[in-house]
Amino acid sequence: MSVSDLITIPARRGKAYRVAKGETIKVINTHGDQVIDTWAFNADDLHEFMSMEHSRAHILKIVPAVGDTMRTNKRRPILTFVEDTSGGVHDTIIAACDKHRYSFLGHEGYHDNCEDNLHAAMHDIGLEAPETPSPLNLFMNIPVQPDRSLSFEAPVSTPGCYVRLKAEMDLIIAFSACPQDILPINGVGHMPTEAHFTIES
Repeated sequence: MSVSDLITIPARRGKAYRVAKGETIKVINTHGDQVIDTWAFNADDLHEFMSMEHSRAHILKIVPAVGDTMRTNKRRPILTFVEDTSGGVHDTIIAACDKHRYSFLGHEGYHDNCEDNLHAAMHDIGLEAPETPSPLNLFMNIPVQPDRSLSFEAPVSTPGCYVRLKAEMDLIIAFSACPQDILPINGVGHMPTEAHFTIES
């Protein structure tokens, strides 16, 4: 694979792309610490989309692994994990960040956020997402503590690691290179960076 084959997810921004059934999306954590919010929509009906709550009910896990298939809100297969070199730590619990989240964290004024990135990325390819589903947060580290509490921790992923996801239907994939720079989810003291993906037949 050459650099020209890579599609950039710009730092703090989103990117959407059409993917055919049977193709594989390779999502690369280029610099190692970047969380990538990920959505998938049925290309023929954007009201059907990858659903974290429906997926958890089928895979019986809060962190998907190789071999697991994510489901839509109509409980149909949409994406299957076929390879993961990242250490296998991802998140299906936390909602996409939005302007309200950053206000809650004490930020004044506008802050780039994953919700707006999703809708901007879809708009860039001539589509409108009907809502903001809860994302599959690739490379995000949200451990469940013994007392059942959650915490926001730095990723365990490393530069150049990747996840391969097989499309189980014609779909629209959408990504956001999460712009979180208040909590350490993109690495302690690290700022958001670009990431990349490629579509493989």
